[in-house]
Amino acid sequence: MNITKLKAAEKDFFTKYPEGFQSPEMKEISKKHRVEKMVTLAHSSFNPESLGNIEEACENMIKLVTRSSMVSLFEKPKFRDAVRAMNSDEQQVLVTGLGELLHGDEEKGFNQLVELLALYKLAKWTLITVFRCYYYPQTDLLYKPTTVKNVIKTYELNLMYKPRPTYEFFTKYRQAINSMKQQVHPSLAPNNAAFSGFLMMTM
Repeated sequence: MNITKLKAAEKDFFTKYPEGFQSPEMKEISKKHRVEKMVTLAHSSFNPESLGNIEEACENMIKLVTRSSMVSLFEKPKFRDAVRAMNSDEQQVLVTGLGELLHGDEEKGFNQLVELLALYKLAKWTLITVFRCYYYPQTDLLYKPTTVKNVIKTYELNLMYKPRPTYEFFTKYRQAINSMKQQVHPSLAPNNAAFSGFLMMTM
């Protein structure tokens, strides 16, 4: 990790926005992303009890993906149509995979979602990471491929990005982001989505 570049980015950001994420411009941007509302939606939709109703949980997964400002407009309808086209066994796998990812064996759940969504050509980083991004906003984040590749290159992270999601890369990149977060002023990271926004804006 190139801490010198990170500290330079921090300095540039505060030069442009002395109040950080409390500046008027940043507040306007954050309104668009509605992170707090999305976190509330994730917690009400994907707690262990809510995941007991498979059909409802599938619709809630569609709702979260559709409402997320960070998922591409192309992926939203494809995800919706794929989930609704799944048979009952596949929907069961989808929801149990999400349950493991959020509340149980994280690696098992991650791989379960990747394998199932791959059948529909939807094993995308954004769709795999969006749920933990909103359920655990302080530790997790949504992986946008372009941003991830730029962060690796700019901050010289010893990581190799690949388009197909793997659990190994998932954990290593998350660890790197959380380590980088410790190097900057806390106001730049009210949550990991905001910290990612800071990195995007300064690259």
